Amino acid sequence: MRLERIHHAAIIAGDYERAKAFYTETLGLRVVAETYRAARRSHKLDLALPDGGQIELFSFPGAPPRPSWPEACGLRHLCFAVADLDGCLRELAAKGVSVEPVRVDELTGRRYTFFADPDGLPLELYESA
Repeated sequence: MRLERIHHAAIIAGDYERAKAFYTETLGLRVVAETYRAARRSHKLDLALPDGGQIELFSFPGAPPRPSWPEACGLRHLCFAVADLDGCLRELAAKGVSVEPVRVDELTGRRYTFFADPDGLPLELYESA
C-alpha cells in the first residue's frame, strides 16, 4: 500500500449556515458541490483546497459538541500550509477572527498559529516558506 495524500477531511458543523460562511467567505474555500440529503436531514458541502484536497462540511441534527478541553482522543486539529503567515493573520483579523500568538516549531523553525472555526474546531496555519 502507498498512500499518496489526504483526499479530504470531514467536519460536522453545529450551525451549517454559519460554518459554510466561515469556510467559504472567511477562509475563501471554493464550493465544489452542495447536497441536501432529505432522508438524513443533512447537508454535505464539498470545499476545494488549492492542492486538490477537500473539506467535506456536514450538518447532522442533534450532533453533540466536540470535546476539546481537556483534549480528547482522535483528530486534534486541521493544519493549512500558507506561504505568508503575516498576510493571513491580517486577513483573519480584518474578518474578526481571533488568533493565538504566533509560535515557532522547535523542530523545523517554521512559524505557526491556531484559531478556531465557529464550532471551536482548532485550525492551524503553518508557514511553508
